[in-house]
Amino acid sequence: MNTPYPTPISPSSTRIGWIGIGVMGSAMASRLLSAGYTLNLYARTPSKSLHLPSLGAHLADSPSSLARSSDVVFTMLGHPPDVRQIVLDNSTGILAGLNPGGVVIDHTSSHPSLAKDVFAAAREKGCWAVDAPVSGGDTGARDGKLAIYAGGDSNVVKWLSPLFDVMGRVSYVGGAGMGQRCKIANQITVGGSLVGLSEGLVFAEKTGLDMRKFLEAVRGGAAGSMVMELFGERMVERDFRPGGFAEYMVKDLGMGVDVVEEGDEDVVVLPGAALVKQLFAGMVANGDGKLGTQGLITVIERMNGK
Repeated sequence: MNTPYPTPISPSSTRIGWIGIGVMGSAMASRLLSAGYTLNLYARTPSKSLHLPSLGAHLADSPSSLARSSDVVFTMLGHPPDVRQIVLDNSTGILAGLNPGGVVIDHTSSHPSLAKDVFAAAREKGCWAVDAPVSGGDTGARDGKLAIYAGGDSNVVKWLSPLFDVMGRVSYVGGAGMGQRCKIANQITVGGSLVGLSEGLVFAEKTGLDMRKFLEAVRGGAAGSMVMELFGERMVERDFRPGGFAEYMVKDLGMGVDVVEEGDEDVVVLPGAALVKQLFAGMVANGDGKLGTQGLITVIERMNGK
């Protein structure tokens, strides 16, 4: 190991591992390559990874072998079971190969209790884990303007700041699992905003108001939001290419409204989030789960006969 925690991070000496090269992960990994970091890559579907080796990434044949040649390993996966397998598998997982002092950073929107399990397993090996889900969509990933919610050891998160700074702005929000809790709260807030924006646009169109003029008129007032800036024009243009899949919102909101963790004393009643989850589930039922979250407007349109 060249640079295990707490030796300072630098592009010349810190070896990065990356697993998860979807829309978001690919853009984030590309930014680290562009910043001069050596990148080791594992792809469950190797054909999806071809452009990253062309930029200088090195392919590994398993998560554990990738971890053995990396100081910091990032994951950006789809669902909590993917994280459990990729990180915790006793023979092929990241922690099976990560050297003492190494760090695994999970950017997946996952379950807080799993983040705690990963943190505990990492500490047993003399390693560290940070749960650091992100918000900002494909645009934020490409432009390095993601909001990153980090849970774990505060000193480790501070040590990782040179890497986080390449991808966006990190906020330390507490111990293991708190990054995931922050992301769930973020999704509850974003989901409500998407419903409001969708209904505002459908109302504008139904009543004969030009939708672009509506957006321009209200964006500077109380109705304006980052959700409107990111998705308003895309909704008008019928551009539903995903920055994040609609089906993932069902997962994220479900972790907020459906799951009570062991040891929780209070059940949070979230009627708005439950409704938003149902609307996104409607998108999935309509066969639109792979559309971007801005496609929620199609559900409101269907309700209004379009």
